[in-house]
Amino acid sequence: MNDKFIPVCEPFLTGNELKYITDAVSTGWISSAGSYIEKFEHAFAEYCGVKYGVAVCNGTAALHLAITSLGIGPGDEVIIPDFTMVASAFAVCYSGAKPVFVDADICTWNIDTNKIEEKITTNTKAIMPVHIFGNMCSMDKIAEIANKHNLFIIEDAAEAHGAEYKGKKAGSFSDIAAFSFFANKNITTGEGGMIITGDEELYKKAKYFKNLCFPLDGSRNYLHNEIGFNYRMSNLHAAIGLAQVERADYYRELRIKNHMLYRKYLSDCEGVVFQTDEDNSLNVHWMNSILIDSVKYGRSRDELIIHLKESGIDTRLLFNGMHRQASLKEYGCDCTGEYKITDYLSESGFYLPSGSGLSEDDIKRICNIIVKFHK
Repeated sequence: MNDKFIPVCEPFLTGNELKYITDAVSTGWISSAGSYIEKFEHAFAEYCGVKYGVAVCNGTAALHLAITSLGIGPGDEVIIPDFTMVASAFAVCYSGAKPVFVDADICTWNIDTNKIEEKITTNTKAIMPVHIFGNMCSMDKIAEIANKHNLFIIEDAAEAHGAEYKGKKAGSFSDIAAFSFFANKNITTGEGGMIITGDEELYKKAKYFKNLCFPLDGSRNYLHNEIGFNYRMSNLHAAIGLAQVERADYYRELRIKNHMLYRKYLSDCEGVVFQTDEDNSLNVHWMNSILIDSVKYGRSRDELIIHLKESGIDTRLLFNGMHRQASLKEYGCDCTGEYKITDYLSESGFYLPSGSGLSEDDIKRICNIIVKFHK
């Protein structure tokens, strides 16, 4: 096979990453202290339109820290989408609380806001919307429900760097929000995460808990009043993050452009279904995901995935629903009931290559393979 292998996603590092890392190494600031951490926190929070940022070691830690900072714990419940990455649920479990699942919307693939209220109980403390693949949830509706029932909102914005709803960016609609900077994200630090918030008290709590509950004034008497976590980010990772934020809008434009190319070259391919953008939103298309209607396409999803692999094209399956997770059932979550839309998405969909550095020729090649395989 002469054609090059196209991975599902590669990091795109085209700014000051090497310059800033070299500076951090040459000055010896390589651990969890150093100027790049504060610079990155400030720059990313400002980019999202909020006041405070707390950098941590990964996105799952950011979610757990957000939940802990709100005082959510054993006996409490947090409503999450059934169609999400399992880290959303695990972070709730780490706190001792229980995640409660809501099925997906058939068009946007986000949490179905019409089904949230039926899952609210006297134990519910928060709603955690997840902006699936960079598609903002209907935050007006979620805010209306949260206000009515006196609930916190925790945005799981791990996939939504720079996404917008009614002109405001992801992370600015909630009490506290969590992002991931894993290598495949639109903005990356390799491994990393961040909490953002406009609430000074939540900001202080997050900084306190992320650093083993050492006093915020920096004193070290090694007496700890509460159980904390070592969720610190290194100055090296923050150096990469700062360079990435400096080019955040450029990377966002690349992901959106690539998605539009996929739509263009697959527009006449019957049986290929794209995610629908939420109304009044800007989807940043972290992953270019499609569903395969096997009747209209003439082949099954799995047959297409195998054919793409044989042609040098890397793909990934979509998330399995939380109600399908044996670990969550064992933990005590209610995994009964039907989640028909989540199951449909899981059984019918997959990711196409989505890295910011994809060329139009790459996308043409991928789409040509999909079109020609269509019966």
